[in-house]
Amino acid sequence: MTDDTKRIGVLAALKATPNAARFLLGGVFVNQMGAFVQTFLVLYLVHNDWSMKRAGICLGAYSLGALTGGLIGGELTQRLGPRNTIVTAMSCSALLVASLPLLKDPANFGFVVVLIGAAGAATAAYRPGASALLNAVMPDELRVMAFSMMRTALNLGAVIGPFAAAALTLANWDLLYWVDGATALAYALLSLLFLPAKAGARTDSAPADAAETQPTKKAGYSALLRDTRFVLYLASMTLSAMFYMQFMAVLPLKVQADGNPTALYSSALALSSGLLITLELKITSYVSQWKAPLAAGTGTFVMALGLTAYAISGSPVVILLGTAVFVSGMMVSGPTLWAHPASKPEAVKGRAIGSSQAAFSLGSATGTTLGVLAWGAFGNGVWLLCGAAGALAALLAVYGLSEARGENPEQDVNEVAEATAA
Repeated sequence: MTDDTKRIGVLAALKATPNAARFLLGGVFVNQMGAFVQTFLVLYLVHNDWSMKRAGICLGAYSLGALTGGLIGGELTQRLGPRNTIVTAMSCSALLVASLPLLKDPANFGFVVVLIGAAGAATAAYRPGASALLNAVMPDELRVMAFSMMRTALNLGAVIGPFAAAALTLANWDLLYWVDGATALAYALLSLLFLPAKAGARTDSAPADAAETQPTKKAGYSALLRDTRFVLYLASMTLSAMFYMQFMAVLPLKVQADGNPTALYSSALALSSGLLITLELKITSYVSQWKAPLAAGTGTFVMALGLTAYAISGSPVVILLGTAVFVSGMMVSGPTLWAHPASKPEAVKGRAIGSSQAAFSLGSATGTTLGVLAWGAFGNGVWLLCGAAGALAALLAVYGLSEARGENPEQDVNEVAEATAA
């Protein structure tokens, strides 16, 4: 089940983290803490006398922009390099987001749709560069742990951000987007000053053949699409995002339908955030020694089991226990899944990371709508659908990641089955 390498503890991993990675993760935290666009966009526009329908269209434009932004960021990472991609994307994001208050009049609907779509693309475009750079500067034995650190920085920023937003809205709603722009600009400046312009290609990446090392069309997205296992991995990421979004989209509807107070859903969110922030690094210190397919497949399946538990009962105990199981699976699979594209050859690494994040964005965008529709049609049956989708996503992850360290996919399937049955 595990490699022969010695487990590295959390404190040892943090001490071994290079300064470039520390600045990178600090920038991720600052940027996420001020990321108010998607979370507060509808409320902001409605506050300024927009209709719910038009505000919803703008939110959809942001999601569509984020979907394309991952691919754009992957291409920029390949062409400009990771640091320049971060600086460019965050600078554009700062300008676009800070401009929103200037166009908040409902008469500017068309302009705002374009602005928000572009802001979504710019905000998502930095992520492939950040992932590629983090992979380049971290030692190979800490690669999975590095992505766990990034997820922790994102989650910590996402927890603190809403409290800061609540304080800002008391003074002036426009401050939401001026501060958002300021944090994006701070990340751009931090990257420009402290991140290496050329992090260098890793020597421990997956070997590339002659076609992949040449800057030809064969090293573009078409090469990734011809990689069957990588396509299976992308399908797993899309499915995982689709059923993950039900925690955000459908669980509050279930809590309300079962007659529970809204505070129960808030408690589930708090439990989720608390577990991720306090335990993910520790769990990753163990899971990073597992075979990649085992970690990804087991965690994905456990996530789905947690959501399936919601079909049993609407009692607070079941909701909170199901949430704990769901988050436990996320902590097992998440760092390995997000680290996987960074193991691709240098000639396609940026595009691989961008494709992965675009796949997750696609699943997130479609999962919300499909989940709400499924809830209306099947009620608690939606959680059984999540279980089926999770089982399929886990199987796809096992086969998709089997190339990572030369694993046998059939053996990996058996190991996942044994691990989830234990």
